[in-house]
Amino acid sequence: SSSSSSASSGDGGASRAPDTSLFVPVPLKPGHGGAAEEDVGAELTRPLDKGEVLKNLNKFYKRKEIQRLGAENGLDARLFHQAFISFRKYIMESSSVSADLHIILNDICCGFVLLGHVDDLFPFFLRHAKQIFPMLDCMDDLRKISDLRLPPNWYPDARAIQRKIIFHAGPTNSGKTYHAIQRFLAAKSGIYCGPLKLLAHEIFQKSNDANVPCDLVTGEERVFANEDARQAPHVACTIEMCSSNTPYEVAVIDEIQMIRDPARGWAWTRALLGLCAEEIHVCGEPAAIDLVTELMYTTGEEVEVRNYKRLTPLTVLDNALESLDNLRPGDCIVCFSKNDIYSVSRQIEARGLECAVIYGSLPPGTKLEQAKKFNDPDDPCKILVATDAIGMGLNLCIRRIIFNSIVKPTVNEKGEKEIDSITTSQALQIAGRAGRFGSSFKQGEVTTMHRDDLAQLKEILSDAVPSVKAAGLHPTPEQIEMFAYHLPDATLSNLIDIFVSLSQVDGMYFVCNIDDFKFLADMIQHIPLNLRSRYVFCTAPLNRKEPFVCTTLLKFARQFSRNEPLTFDWLCRHTKWPLAAPKNIKELVHLEAVHDVFDLYLWLSYRFPDMFPDAVLVRDIQKKLDDIIQIGVCNITKLIRASQSAAAPGTAEVVSEDFPLSSTQKDARVVSDHHGAASTEALSIAVEAAGLRRAKNSRPSRLGSRQEDLKSYGRGSLANRLLREGLLTQEMLRQLESEWQDQHRNGRYGFGSKRDDQHSSKETRKKRK
Repeated sequence: SSSSSSASSGDGGASRAPDTSLFVPVPLKPGHGGAAEEDVGAELTRPLDKGEVLKNLNKFYKRKEIQRLGAENGLDARLFHQAFISFRKYIMESSSVSADLHIILNDICCGFVLLGHVDDLFPFFLRHAKQIFPMLDCMDDLRKISDLRLPPNWYPDARAIQRKIIFHAGPTNSGKTYHAIQRFLAAKSGIYCGPLKLLAHEIFQKSNDANVPCDLVTGEERVFANEDARQAPHVACTIEMCSSNTPYEVAVIDEIQMIRDPARGWAWTRALLGLCAEEIHVCGEPAAIDLVTELMYTTGEEVEVRNYKRLTPLTVLDNALESLDNLRPGDCIVCFSKNDIYSVSRQIEARGLECAVIYGSLPPGTKLEQAKKFNDPDDPCKILVATDAIGMGLNLCIRRIIFNSIVKPTVNEKGEKEIDSITTSQALQIAGRAGRFGSSFKQGEVTTMHRDDLAQLKEILSDAVPSVKAAGLHPTPEQIEMFAYHLPDATLSNLIDIFVSLSQVDGMYFVCNIDDFKFLADMIQHIPLNLRSRYVFCTAPLNRKEPFVCTTLLKFARQFSRNEPLTFDWLCRHTKWPLAAPKNIKELVHLEAVHDVFDLYLWLSYRFPDMFPDAVLVRDIQKKLDDIIQIGVCNITKLIRASQSAAAPGTAEVVSEDFPLSSTQKDARVVSDHHGAASTEALSIAVEAAGLRRAKNSRPSRLGSRQEDLKSYGRGSLANRLLREGLLTQEMLRQLESEWQDQHRNGRYGFGSKRDDQHSSKETRKKRK
């Protein structure tokens, strides 16, 4: 069973066969009897002839009856083979074995048919198999522990009250969350659960501004409304942090469609089933109504649906932007990689325009400052360049959304990258940011940068959003602890794998992807930690693509295991604090990673306050670092120039040799801002052609064929050098490409053979299809 297991439905109580490839044998040392422990078996009979023993053991292995007996005792072909190899090795390498086994082996080898037969070895073989595979003896217990078929029963406090469920359904900018929040503010007590720190912070602010005392709880931060640190009756939190045993009058669960998220969906399931509130207000896409209604049917609770329509009109334009010369105040260009952001923002500034920049791995403070700068009518900055990080959590005054590209990489179940068109849900979430109600723009517009993307965008936006089919689940620390009790020699990563392999879920649920958890478990496996602490370290919020943050976690765990507190001075030495403003993009990316290290420290400080004692000091320097990063982002085009300059040795190029014109590398933090996980895939614009060119969707990708066309001259050092020196923009290169193709098709260059022309027209037809 893959670790990113999707809904593996329960089948009316019949247990699934375990994935035995996950069963790691416990090594057993051969027996060597010393002088004090004489070989009783040899005394009673005679020393064994190892050659004869080997022949008879191999006979035993080949017998069909023995294989059938093994299967009845939980040994499938793989386990039977592994157990036999271990059993044979144990006997052949032991200088002495137990007396009863010695006597049986002697009788078999001597051909005493009445006394011994190879089948008599089976009890000894099975005993050995259970020693090396302890799970064989407790499979029923393990199955019970990993039975995830009745999640509502995990929350007895919530089941003890009759909750009223109100679903506020509507698109972006329809006022659905506003109405839920009004009820939250009017209640005697309430909890708001959102997907991002920024959203929790916004509700925290709004509440306290309305004289409703409200606390803030995120993975890294606790802010009390009351000066004496008494708990306020209201709390705004990131959804992973919500308490399922505190009673409230009203609970608000925002962005409920994220219950289907492969990594984080479990947090929405837990909140929906487990919150102890008289009223639960869920807000989100209509696509989640059916699933929420079905889930609530299993708890005996009814769902009242309130539908909302968009408050301002949103128009899909008939013309693409085509050139950055056509930008207007209030425009937002949406890119799907930091590299595209660097490229586009530099081209905009080359035209004498100022732009704000927002992408997922920026600290929340920097994002808010950039949003404020863009929203300020008195600020000369009128253009925003952003990733799909703007889809949630920021209030922006956008007139027009321009998709720089409509493809972005996705990672399939095998962990391979593929290019795919953005989903209808993603497109609506981003496009819906234009023309926000109450902003200076009374209606929103949406278009694409490139003409050949526009028809496809219209098609995507007009498609119905597929219904949310299943809700995420995740093993709890208690379940893993119970597994570890039965399998004390298994690694945490292996325990999780066996858990997912044995787990049974109803069709309405799926087990969330645990690859990040396993990555951290493997990384710190060699460090001696108790299971609870190890589990906490493995749930730490970090992006595994950031080497600096990963090595820091490793150092944290190592020092923790030695019982040495992680002090402020230690952290400053490790991060080389104080840090200067960045001089190029590489340095900016490193500062973002340091910010994540501070986030990681703060996150751990709430779980192990004695071992991470300096949270107050770390929070102070994190605020200073936020200011330094803001300076870097404000000067981002200067940093790009410095990075592209050939005079900067050891600095990665922002535009690489194998450049696509609208390369899209997913910003790993778009939906995991709650974790403070940042992406450092910033300095490679290459699409990793082999893995990315396969478009999963049947919709054509302009990128694939364009990359093929560009191979002949796009990689050439001249194009790259001109780009680097700023003498050629990607817009100009695009135009050159278009002219080159037209003239090549019409045979104007005189060097294209008939076959070349046929190939070229085939390429063009592929594009147009």
